[in-house]
Amino acid sequence: MKRYELAQIAEYLKSFEKILVAQRVDDTIVKIVFSKNETLFFDMKRADSYIFKKDSYKKAKEYAAPFDVVLKRRAENAKILDIKASKEDRILQMHLLSSSRYKSLETIVQFEFTGRNTNVIILDKEQKVIEALRHIDRSVSFREVKPGSKLLKLPSRVFKEEARLIEDINAFLYEEYQKREKKRLALQKSQKLLHIQKRVDKLQKLLDNLEKEEDLKRRSLELKTKGSLTLANIYKIKNYQKEVEVSDFEGKKILLKLPKEARSPQEAANIFFARSKKLKQKAEGVHLQRFNLEEKILFLQRLQKLINDAKSVDEIGIYMPKQAKKRDKSKSESGYETFYLEGFKIMLGKNEKGNIELLKNAKKNDIWMHLKDMPSAHIIIKTDKKNIPEEVLKFGAKLCVEFSASSKGSFLVDYTKRKNVKIIQGANVNYTDYKSLQTVKD
Repeated sequence: MKRYELAQIAEYLKSFEKILVAQRVDDTIVKIVFSKNETLFFDMKRADSYIFKKDSYKKAKEYAAPFDVVLKRRAENAKILDIKASKEDRILQMHLLSSSRYKSLETIVQFEFTGRNTNVIILDKEQKVIEALRHIDRSVSFREVKPGSKLLKLPSRVFKEEARLIEDINAFLYEEYQKREKKRLALQKSQKLLHIQKRVDKLQKLLDNLEKEEDLKRRSLELKTKGSLTLANIYKIKNYQKEVEVSDFEGKKILLKLPKEARSPQEAANIFFARSKKLKQKAEGVHLQRFNLEEKILFLQRLQKLINDAKSVDEIGIYMPKQAKKRDKSKSESGYETFYLEGFKIMLGKNEKGNIELLKNAKKNDIWMHLKDMPSAHIIIKTDKKNIPEEVLKFGAKLCVEFSASSKGSFLVDYTKRKNVKIIQGANVNYTDYKSLQTVKD
Protein backbone atom coordinates (compact mmCIF):
# COMPACT_ATOMS: atom_id res chain seq x y z
CA MET A 1 0.00 0.00 0.00
CA LYS A 2 1.04 3.58 -0.54
CA ARG A 3 1.84 5.70 2.51
CA TYR A 4 -0.78 8.34 1.74
CA GLU A 5 -3.43 5.57 1.55
CA LEU A 6 -2.45 4.34 5.01
CA ALA A 7 -2.64 7.88 6.37
CA GLN A 8 -6.21 8.34 5.14
CA ILE A 9 -7.28 4.89 6.35
CA ALA A 10 -5.83 5.72 9.78
CA GLU A 11 -7.90 8.91 9.93
CA TYR A 12 -11.00 6.96 8.95
CA LEU A 13 -10.41 4.32 11.66
CA LYS A 14 -10.03 6.94 14.39
CA SER A 15 -13.81 7.37 14.32
CA PHE A 16 -14.26 3.93 15.92
CA GLU A 17 -14.08 3.52 19.68
CA LYS A 18 -13.26 -0.16 20.07
CA ILE A 19 -11.92 -3.30 18.45
CA LEU A 20 -14.44 -6.11 18.91
CA VAL A 21 -12.62 -8.98 17.16
CA ALA A 22 -8.99 -9.50 16.13
CA GLN A 23 -8.03 -12.82 14.59
CA ARG A 24 -6.18 -14.49 11.76
CA VAL A 25 -8.40 -15.98 9.05
CA ASP A 26 -5.55 -17.17 6.82
CA ASP A 27 -1.82 -17.67 7.20
CA THR A 28 -1.11 -14.00 6.45
CA ILE A 29 -4.53 -12.33 6.77
CA VAL A 30 -5.73 -10.64 9.96
CA LYS A 31 -9.39 -9.74 10.40
CA ILE A 32 -10.23 -6.73 12.59
CA VAL A 33 -13.82 -5.95 13.53
CA PHE A 34 -14.23 -2.42 14.86
CA SER A 35 -17.24 -1.03 16.72
CA LYS A 36 -20.41 -0.77 14.59
CA ASN A 37 -19.24 -4.11 13.09
CA GLU A 38 -16.91 -2.38 10.63
CA THR A 39 -14.72 -5.23 9.34
CA LEU A 40 -11.35 -4.81 7.63
CA PHE A 41 -8.88 -7.44 6.47
CA PHE A 42 -5.12 -6.89 6.61
CA ASP A 43 -3.34 -9.08 4.07
CA MET A 44 0.28 -9.18 5.18
CA LYS A 45 1.85 -11.10 2.30
CA ARG A 46 5.39 -9.94 1.64
CA ALA A 47 4.81 -9.67 -2.09
CA ASP A 48 1.62 -7.62 -1.94
CA SER A 49 0.43 -6.44 1.49
CA TYR A 50 -2.70 -4.31 1.63
CA ILE A 51 -5.95 -3.60 3.51
CA PHE A 52 -9.26 -4.67 2.02
CA LYS A 53 -12.94 -5.22 2.64
CA LYS A 54 -15.21 -8.06 1.52
CA ASP A 55 -18.62 -9.21 2.68
CA SER A 56 -17.46 -12.57 4.05
CA TYR A 57 -14.32 -14.64 4.28
CA LYS A 58 -14.29 -18.46 4.31
CA LYS A 59 -11.93 -19.38 7.11
CA ALA A 60 -10.51 -22.90 7.00
CA LYS A 61 -9.09 -23.26 10.49
CA GLU A 62 -8.72 -21.65 13.88
CA TYR A 63 -5.25 -20.24 14.53
CA ALA A 64 -3.83 -20.77 18.00
CA ALA A 65 -0.13 -19.88 17.73
CA PRO A 66 1.37 -17.58 20.41
CA PHE A 67 0.81 -14.62 18.07
CA ASP A 68 -2.92 -15.42 17.83
CA VAL A 69 -3.32 -15.89 21.57
CA VAL A 70 -1.64 -12.55 22.32
CA LEU A 71 -3.55 -10.73 19.56
CA LYS A 72 -6.86 -11.95 21.00
CA ARG A 73 -5.89 -11.13 24.59
CA ARG A 74 -4.48 -7.67 23.84
CA ALA A 75 -6.73 -6.44 21.01
CA GLU A 76 -10.20 -7.95 21.37
CA ASN A 77 -12.66 -5.67 23.20
CA ALA A 78 -9.90 -3.09 23.54
CA LYS A 79 -10.50 0.63 23.55
CA ILE A 80 -8.83 2.56 20.71
CA LEU A 81 -6.58 5.30 22.08
CA ASP A 82 -5.12 6.33 18.73
CA ILE A 83 -4.52 5.06 15.20
CA LYS A 84 -1.80 6.66 13.15
CA ALA A 85 0.32 6.14 10.08
CA SER A 86 4.05 6.74 10.21
CA LYS A 87 5.35 9.64 8.13
CA GLU A 88 8.65 7.84 7.59
CA ASP A 89 7.45 4.46 6.35
CA ARG A 90 4.35 2.42 5.40
CA ILE A 91 3.46 1.53 8.97
CA LEU A 92 0.04 1.66 10.64
CA GLN A 93 -0.09 1.72 14.44
CA MET A 94 -3.11 0.96 16.59
CA HIS A 95 -2.71 2.17 20.17
CA LEU A 96 -5.09 0.18 22.36
CA LEU A 97 -6.15 -0.12 25.99
CA SER A 98 -7.44 -3.48 27.16
CA SER A 99 -8.82 -4.03 30.64
CA SER A 100 -8.86 -7.19 32.71
CA ARG A 101 -10.05 -7.91 36.24
CA TYR A 102 -6.68 -6.95 37.66
CA LYS A 103 -5.17 -4.24 35.44
CA SER A 104 -5.29 -2.24 32.24
CA LEU A 105 -2.79 -2.93 29.48
CA GLU A 106 -1.58 -0.53 26.83
CA THR A 107 -0.76 -2.25 23.55
CA ILE A 108 0.44 -1.20 20.12
CA VAL A 109 -0.54 -3.41 17.19
CA GLN A 110 1.80 -2.39 14.39
CA PHE A 111 1.07 -3.33 10.77
CA GLU A 112 4.20 -2.92 8.63
CA PHE A 113 3.54 -2.80 4.88
CA THR A 114 7.25 -2.67 4.11
CA GLY A 115 7.94 -5.22 1.37
CA ARG A 116 10.55 -7.69 2.58
CA ASN A 117 9.99 -6.68 6.22
CA THR A 118 6.19 -6.90 6.07
CA ASN A 119 4.93 -7.93 9.50
CA VAL A 120 2.38 -7.55 12.28
CA ILE A 121 4.11 -6.77 15.57
CA ILE A 122 2.41 -6.54 18.96
CA LEU A 123 4.27 -4.16 21.30
CA ASP A 124 3.94 -2.92 24.86
CA LYS A 125 4.04 0.80 25.63
CA GLU A 126 7.86 0.63 26.01
CA GLN A 127 8.12 -0.57 22.40
CA LYS A 128 9.17 -4.07 23.45
CA VAL A 129 7.98 -6.93 21.27
CA ILE A 130 5.30 -9.10 22.90
CA GLU A 131 4.68 -11.22 19.80
CA ALA A 132 4.85 -11.00 16.01
CA LEU A 133 3.43 -12.70 12.97
CA ARG A 134 7.00 -13.24 11.76
CA HIS A 135 9.94 -13.57 14.12
CA ILE A 136 13.18 -12.13 12.72
CA ASP A 137 16.54 -13.20 14.10
CA ARG A 138 19.45 -10.81 14.57
CA SER A 139 21.57 -13.06 12.34
CA VAL A 140 19.47 -12.11 9.30
CA SER A 141 18.61 -8.49 10.09
CA PHE A 142 19.85 -5.60 12.21
CA ARG A 143 16.27 -5.27 13.46
CA GLU A 144 15.47 -8.22 15.66
CA VAL A 145 11.79 -9.07 16.07
CA LYS A 146 11.45 -11.50 18.94
CA PRO A 147 9.40 -11.52 22.17
CA GLY A 148 11.18 -9.44 24.79
CA SER A 149 13.42 -7.56 22.36
CA LYS A 150 13.31 -3.77 21.96
CA LEU A 151 11.98 -2.94 18.52
CA LEU A 152 14.32 -0.66 16.59
CA LYS A 153 12.96 1.88 14.14
CA LEU A 154 13.34 1.28 10.44
CA PRO A 155 15.49 3.82 8.59
CA SER A 156 13.32 6.72 7.46
CA ARG A 157 12.38 6.85 3.79
CA VAL A 158 11.50 9.59 1.35
CA PHE A 159 8.32 8.81 -0.57
CA LYS A 160 8.04 10.14 -4.10
CA GLU A 161 4.39 9.36 -4.57
CA GLU A 162 1.68 11.66 -5.73
CA ALA A 163 -0.92 11.75 -2.96
CA ARG A 164 -4.57 11.78 -3.93
CA LEU A 165 -7.70 12.11 -1.87
CA ILE A 166 -9.71 8.94 -1.28
CA GLU A 167 -13.26 10.22 -1.37
CA ASP A 168 -14.92 6.97 -0.22
CA ILE A 169 -12.75 4.75 2.01
CA ASN A 170 -15.26 1.89 1.94
CA ALA A 171 -15.47 1.84 -1.84
CA PHE A 172 -11.67 2.10 -2.06
CA LEU A 173 -11.14 -0.93 0.23
CA TYR A 174 -13.66 -3.02 -1.70
CA GLU A 175 -11.96 -2.02 -4.95
CA GLU A 176 -8.54 -2.99 -3.56
CA TYR A 177 -9.87 -6.50 -2.96
CA GLN A 178 -11.63 -6.79 -6.33
CA LYS A 179 -8.59 -5.48 -8.18
CA ARG A 180 -6.37 -8.25 -6.81
CA GLU A 181 -8.96 -10.98 -6.41
CA LYS A 182 -9.79 -11.33 -10.09
CA LYS A 183 -6.12 -11.82 -10.99
CA ARG A 184 -5.37 -14.07 -8.00
CA LEU A 185 -8.49 -16.17 -8.57
CA ALA A 186 -7.56 -16.80 -12.20
CA LEU A 187 -4.00 -17.70 -11.22
CA GLN A 188 -5.12 -19.99 -8.37
CA LYS A 189 -7.63 -21.76 -10.59
CA SER A 190 -5.04 -22.26 -13.30
CA GLN A 191 -2.44 -23.65 -10.87
CA LYS A 192 -4.83 -25.94 -8.97
CA LEU A 193 -6.55 -27.25 -12.10
CA LEU A 194 -3.18 -27.99 -13.69
CA HIS A 195 -2.07 -29.81 -10.54
CA ILE A 196 -5.25 -31.91 -10.49
CA GLN A 197 -5.01 -32.65 -14.22
CA LYS A 198 -1.47 -33.97 -13.77
CA ARG A 199 -2.78 -36.35 -11.12
CA VAL A 200 -5.65 -37.41 -13.40
CA ASP A 201 -3.26 -37.99 -16.33
CA LYS A 202 -0.97 -40.10 -14.13
CA LEU A 203 -3.88 -42.24 -12.92
CA GLN A 204 -5.29 -42.52 -16.46
CA LYS A 205 -1.92 -43.77 -17.72
CA LEU A 206 -1.90 -46.46 -15.02
CA LEU A 207 -5.47 -47.35 -15.96
CA ASP A 208 -4.66 -47.58 -19.67
CA ASN A 209 -1.64 -49.82 -18.99
CA LEU A 210 -3.59 -52.34 -16.94
CA GLU A 211 -3.95 -55.75 -18.59
CA LYS A 212 -7.48 -56.69 -19.68
CA GLU A 213 -9.28 -58.93 -17.20
CA GLU A 214 -10.83 -60.88 -20.10
CA ASP A 215 -7.39 -61.72 -21.53
CA LEU A 216 -6.10 -62.84 -18.14
CA LYS A 217 -9.18 -65.01 -17.53
CA ARG A 218 -8.91 -66.54 -21.01
CA ARG A 219 -5.24 -67.41 -20.50
CA SER A 220 -6.05 -68.77 -17.03
CA LEU A 221 -8.73 -71.07 -18.50
CA GLU A 222 -6.37 -72.25 -21.26
CA LEU A 223 -3.73 -73.24 -18.68
CA LYS A 224 -6.32 -74.96 -16.50
CA THR A 225 -7.50 -76.95 -19.54
CA LYS A 226 -3.91 -77.94 -20.35
CA GLY A 227 -3.44 -79.12 -16.77
CA SER A 228 -6.62 -81.20 -16.96
CA LEU A 229 -5.58 -82.67 -20.33
CA THR A 230 -2.19 -83.54 -18.88
CA LEU A 231 -3.81 -85.42 -15.99
CA ALA A 232 -6.30 -87.12 -18.34
CA ASN A 233 -3.43 -88.41 -20.51
CA ILE A 234 -0.84 -88.92 -17.77
CA TYR A 235 -0.51 -92.65 -18.58
CA LYS A 236 0.48 -91.81 -22.18
CA ILE A 237 3.16 -89.20 -21.39
CA LYS A 238 6.76 -90.24 -20.72
CA ASN A 239 8.87 -88.30 -18.24
CA TYR A 240 11.29 -87.16 -20.96
CA GLN A 241 8.57 -85.87 -23.34
CA LYS A 242 8.10 -82.09 -23.69
CA GLU A 243 5.20 -82.29 -26.12
CA VAL A 244 2.61 -84.92 -26.88
CA GLU A 245 -0.34 -85.29 -29.23
CA VAL A 246 -3.60 -85.79 -27.31
CA SER A 247 -7.34 -85.46 -27.88
CA ASP A 248 -9.00 -82.49 -26.22
CA PHE A 249 -12.32 -82.81 -24.41
CA GLU A 250 -14.18 -82.40 -27.69
CA GLY A 251 -12.23 -85.23 -29.37
CA LYS A 252 -10.05 -82.94 -31.47
CA LYS A 253 -6.36 -83.83 -31.84
CA ILE A 254 -4.00 -81.16 -30.46
CA LEU A 255 -0.29 -80.88 -29.71
CA LEU A 256 0.12 -80.35 -25.95
CA LYS A 257 3.38 -78.61 -25.09
CA LEU A 258 4.54 -79.23 -21.53
CA PRO A 259 6.55 -76.77 -19.37
CA LYS A 260 10.28 -77.21 -20.01
CA GLU A 261 11.08 -77.27 -16.29
CA ALA A 262 8.62 -80.13 -15.57
CA ARG A 263 10.38 -83.40 -14.68
CA SER A 264 7.23 -85.51 -14.88
CA PRO A 265 3.69 -85.36 -16.29
CA GLN A 266 2.32 -84.84 -12.75
CA GLU A 267 4.68 -81.89 -12.21
CA ALA A 268 3.66 -80.48 -15.61
CA ALA A 269 -0.01 -80.61 -14.60
CA ASN A 270 0.80 -78.92 -11.27
CA ILE A 271 2.68 -76.12 -13.08
CA PHE A 272 -0.26 -75.56 -15.45
CA PHE A 273 -2.72 -75.36 -12.52
CA ALA A 274 -0.44 -73.03 -10.51
CA ARG A 275 -0.03 -70.65 -13.45
CA SER A 276 -3.78 -70.76 -14.11
CA LYS A 277 -4.54 -69.88 -10.48
CA LYS A 278 -2.01 -67.04 -10.52
CA LEU A 279 -3.55 -65.52 -13.66
CA LYS A 280 -7.04 -65.83 -12.19
CA GLN A 281 -5.91 -64.00 -9.03
CA LYS A 282 -4.21 -61.39 -11.18
CA ALA A 283 -7.44 -60.86 -13.13
CA GLU A 284 -9.31 -60.29 -9.87
CA GLY A 285 -6.58 -57.92 -8.69
CA VAL A 286 -6.68 -56.01 -11.98
CA HIS A 287 -10.45 -55.65 -11.64
CA LEU A 288 -9.99 -54.13 -8.17
CA GLN A 289 -7.14 -51.89 -9.39
CA ARG A 290 -9.29 -50.68 -12.28
CA PHE A 291 -12.20 -49.94 -9.94
CA ASN A 292 -9.95 -48.03 -7.50
CA LEU A 293 -8.28 -46.01 -10.27
CA GLU A 294 -11.65 -45.11 -11.82
CA GLU A 295 -12.92 -43.99 -8.38
CA LYS A 296 -9.86 -41.79 -7.85
CA ILE A 297 -10.19 -40.23 -11.30
CA LEU A 298 -13.90 -39.52 -10.73
CA PHE A 299 -13.14 -37.88 -7.37
CA LEU A 300 -10.49 -35.64 -8.93
CA GLN A 301 -12.79 -34.70 -11.82
CA ARG A 302 -15.46 -33.65 -9.33
CA LEU A 303 -12.85 -31.67 -7.40
CA GLN A 304 -11.88 -29.98 -10.68
CA LYS A 305 -15.48 -28.82 -11.11
CA LEU A 306 -15.56 -27.34 -7.60
CA ILE A 307 -12.29 -25.47 -8.22
CA ASN A 308 -13.49 -24.24 -11.60
CA ASP A 309 -16.77 -22.97 -10.09
CA ALA A 310 -15.11 -21.32 -7.05
CA LYS A 311 -15.96 -17.65 -6.62
CA SER A 312 -13.00 -16.62 -4.44
CA VAL A 313 -9.42 -17.50 -3.53
CA ASP A 314 -10.39 -18.39 0.04
CA GLU A 315 -12.98 -20.85 -1.30
CA ILE A 316 -10.28 -22.58 -3.35
CA GLY A 317 -8.18 -22.73 -0.19
CA ILE A 318 -10.97 -24.72 1.49
CA TYR A 319 -11.12 -27.30 -1.31
CA MET A 320 -7.35 -27.54 -1.77
CA PRO A 321 -5.45 -26.29 1.28
CA LYS A 322 -1.71 -25.73 1.19
CA GLN A 323 0.00 -29.07 1.66
CA ALA A 324 2.87 -29.72 4.00
CA LYS A 325 6.15 -30.54 2.26
CA LYS A 326 6.17 -34.07 3.66
CA ARG A 327 2.82 -35.65 2.96
CA ASP A 328 1.62 -38.51 5.14
CA LYS A 329 1.43 -41.44 2.70
CA SER A 330 -1.06 -43.40 4.82
CA LYS A 331 -3.34 -40.35 4.91
CA SER A 332 -3.11 -39.76 1.16
CA GLU A 333 -4.09 -43.40 0.56
CA SER A 334 -7.03 -43.35 2.96
CA GLY A 335 -10.57 -43.82 1.73
CA TYR A 336 -11.70 -40.35 2.75
CA GLU A 337 -10.80 -36.72 2.10
CA THR A 338 -10.58 -34.05 4.79
CA PHE A 339 -11.71 -30.43 4.49
CA TYR A 340 -11.71 -27.63 7.09
CA LEU A 341 -14.12 -24.73 7.49
CA GLU A 342 -14.27 -22.34 10.46
CA GLY A 343 -12.03 -24.74 12.37
CA PHE A 344 -14.38 -27.73 11.90
CA LYS A 345 -13.06 -30.96 10.40
CA ILE A 346 -15.28 -32.29 7.60
CA MET A 347 -14.54 -35.77 6.25
CA LEU A 348 -15.87 -37.14 2.95
CA GLY A 349 -15.89 -40.86 2.11
CA LYS A 350 -14.38 -41.38 -1.35
CA ASN A 351 -15.50 -45.01 -1.63
CA GLU A 352 -17.20 -47.77 0.37
CA LYS A 353 -14.02 -48.45 2.33
CA GLY A 354 -13.82 -44.76 3.28
CA ASN A 355 -17.52 -44.63 4.21
CA ILE A 356 -17.10 -47.65 6.50
CA GLU A 357 -13.96 -46.12 8.02
CA LEU A 358 -15.80 -42.87 8.80
CA LEU A 359 -18.77 -44.66 10.35
CA LYS A 360 -16.48 -46.82 12.45
CA ASN A 361 -14.32 -43.99 13.82
CA ALA A 362 -16.93 -41.22 14.28
CA LYS A 363 -17.93 -40.26 17.82
CA LYS A 364 -21.57 -40.41 18.90
CA ASN A 365 -22.13 -36.63 18.75
CA ASP A 366 -20.39 -36.09 15.41
CA ILE A 367 -22.71 -35.09 12.56
CA TRP A 368 -23.35 -37.66 9.82
CA MET A 369 -24.68 -36.67 6.37
CA HIS A 370 -25.99 -38.60 3.36
CA LEU A 371 -28.11 -37.95 0.25
CA LYS A 372 -31.77 -38.74 0.92
CA ASP A 373 -32.92 -42.05 -0.61
CA MET A 374 -29.89 -42.25 -2.93
CA PRO A 375 -26.47 -43.90 -2.85
CA SER A 376 -23.90 -41.27 -1.84
CA ALA A 377 -20.69 -40.47 -0.09
CA HIS A 378 -20.95 -40.33 3.69
CA ILE A 379 -19.95 -37.09 5.43
CA ILE A 380 -18.78 -36.82 9.03
CA ILE A 381 -18.39 -33.40 10.70
CA LYS A 382 -16.35 -33.55 13.91
CA THR A 383 -18.16 -31.53 16.56
CA ASP A 384 -15.66 -31.67 19.46
CA LYS A 385 -18.66 -30.89 21.72
CA LYS A 386 -19.35 -27.60 19.88
CA ASN A 387 -22.46 -26.45 18.04
CA ILE A 388 -22.08 -26.67 14.28
CA PRO A 389 -22.73 -23.32 12.50
CA GLU A 390 -25.25 -23.39 9.67
CA GLU A 391 -22.51 -22.36 7.22
CA VAL A 392 -20.55 -25.53 8.05
CA LEU A 393 -23.64 -27.75 7.71
CA LYS A 394 -24.41 -26.22 4.31
CA PHE A 395 -20.82 -26.76 3.19
CA GLY A 396 -20.96 -30.42 4.29
CA ALA A 397 -24.21 -30.86 2.34
CA LYS A 398 -22.65 -29.23 -0.72
CA LEU A 399 -19.70 -31.65 -0.59
CA CYS A 400 -22.09 -34.58 -0.22
CA VAL A 401 -24.00 -33.56 -3.35
CA GLU A 402 -21.01 -32.52 -5.46
CA PHE A 403 -19.13 -35.77 -4.86
CA SER A 404 -22.17 -38.07 -5.12
CA ALA A 405 -24.65 -36.81 -7.71
CA SER A 406 -23.76 -37.14 -11.39
CA SER A 407 -26.55 -34.91 -12.70
CA LYS A 408 -27.59 -31.34 -12.01
CA GLY A 409 -30.62 -30.59 -9.87
CA SER A 410 -31.94 -30.06 -6.37
CA PHE A 411 -31.13 -32.68 -3.73
CA LEU A 412 -32.03 -33.30 -0.10
CA VAL A 413 -29.21 -34.15 2.27
CA ASP A 414 -30.19 -35.82 5.54
CA TYR A 415 -28.11 -35.25 8.66
CA THR A 416 -28.17 -36.45 12.23
CA LYS A 417 -25.83 -37.34 15.09
CA ARG A 418 -23.74 -40.46 14.54
CA LYS A 419 -25.40 -42.14 17.54
CA ASN A 420 -28.66 -42.16 15.54
CA VAL A 421 -27.08 -44.12 12.66
CA LYS A 422 -27.21 -47.93 12.77
CA ILE A 423 -24.92 -49.92 10.47
CA ILE A 424 -26.77 -52.73 8.68
CA GLN A 425 -23.99 -54.10 6.48
CA GLY A 426 -20.83 -52.46 5.17
CA ALA A 427 -21.76 -48.81 4.58
CA ASN A 428 -25.53 -49.49 4.44
CA VAL A 429 -27.30 -47.86 7.37
CA ASN A 430 -30.63 -46.98 8.95
CA TYR A 431 -30.99 -43.65 10.77
CA THR A 432 -33.49 -41.71 12.88
CA ASP A 433 -34.06 -38.20 14.32
CA TYR A 434 -32.70 -36.51 11.24
CA LYS A 435 -33.13 -33.16 9.53
CA SER A 436 -32.69 -32.32 5.85
CA LEU A 437 -30.96 -29.58 3.89
CA GLN A 438 -31.82 -28.76 0.30
CA THR A 439 -28.78 -28.29 -1.91
CA VAL A 440 -28.63 -27.40 -5.61
CA LYS A 441 -25.99 -28.75 -7.97
CA ASP A 442 -25.52 -26.50 -11.01
